[in-house]
Amino acid sequence: MGLFTRTITLATSSTIFFFSKGRRKKEDFEEQEDFKHSLICRFVLDGIGRKIGESVAVDDDILIIKSKKTYLGVPLKHIEEDGKKLLVKGLVDQYNAEKMGEEWRRENFKEIKYNDNEEVNGL
Repeated sequence: MGLFTRTITLATSSTIFFFSKGRRKKEDFEEQEDFKHSLICRFVLDGIGRKIGESVAVDDDILIIKSKKTYLGVPLKHIEEDGKKLLVKGLVDQYNAEKMGEEWRRENFKEIKYNDNEEVNGL
């Protein structure tokens, strides 16, 4: 009887543990998503206070920054909040930042091309 009682107790404890663990992951996920959404539409400055551009998206763990006519991708681990602005910490490889930004742009923007002979309704 003693072994049977221990088995039931262990099974009950495991079940409670799994439910608790699942809820925490959901809360962590929602908290992380809220943080990512709070990073969008903010000015981004470099380490010495010069404006780089404006944050336009978060793609997994990469912040996408619109800088003039290009897009830059900067890992979130290099981003720090400073009030309403975002700061880029440390040195960022410009070439890789432009490469990640361009990959994001190609995946998320659909360019519309018209032939000279086509007419656009309403224009």
